[in-house]
Amino acid sequence: MPAEDHPYMQVAERIRRRILDGQLKEGAKLPGQRELAQQEGVAVATLGRALDQLQVEGYITTSRRGTFVANAPEVAPSSYDRITRVRRTGSVLAEGETMIVTVAELIKPPQYVAELYDLDEGAQVVRRQWHTGKGQMRTGLFVTWYPAHFAASVPELLSTSRESSPGLLRKIERTLGRTVKWGRDDIHGREADAREANHLGLRIGSPILAGAHRLWDDEGVIEYGEWCLPYRLTVGYEYSFEAVPDDA
Repeated sequence: MPAEDHPYMQVAERIRRRILDGQLKEGAKLPGQRELAQQEGVAVATLGRALDQLQVEGYITTSRRGTFVANAPEVAPSSYDRITRVRRTGSVLAEGETMIVTVAELIKPPQYVAELYDLDEGAQVVRRQWHTGKGQMRTGLFVTWYPAHFAASVPELLSTSRESSPGLLRKIERTLGRTVKWGRDDIHGREADAREANHLGLRIGSPILAGAHRLWDDEGVIEYGEWCLPYRLTVGYEYSFEAVPDDA
């Protein structure tokens, strides 16, 4: 059975989503384990395993006073988390998270971006740069790229408006009739350059977690993004080996 199919993981995912979507606020006290287990329709032992998982991930804390949603959890959403959230809530942002778009432009892309989108020489792309934060803490710096013709149908791609930006991916899917079916993230640790350090509030050379993601469907790449996170944040993923053949 894949890990995510275990009852305790399903419970953990439901609680995790309520935290990320803001239904459970930072600092909120969770019901007692017996009450919460009854609400979730599982045994107390199963509920306990789910809470243990969430504590390891940094979403909750426990003390003699009970179990609480962590204040400013030191976790960051993965690309998958943001995609599923924008489809549920209309925004890629978690509760309390803010977005500031600093660049939204049509430019000639670097060669590797042009090849990714299979563009002719001289073709342009949309480039958007934005950062996220929570309170006084910067939580991420992002650059996302889209084919230039997307902007004809979704003009918000060339806007720095705070109102429309968090829901752009859903609008792209709905307007263009495209649906993200697959994604890939590539992540590595390195030192922050001057631009990254400035946006994240770090010293130049501070360790960061840097990554790139691709989202695509049968027609090709819909979104390509590059991003970096402060070293203090953790990104978690779930995965399944269900479709992988066993050669043993």
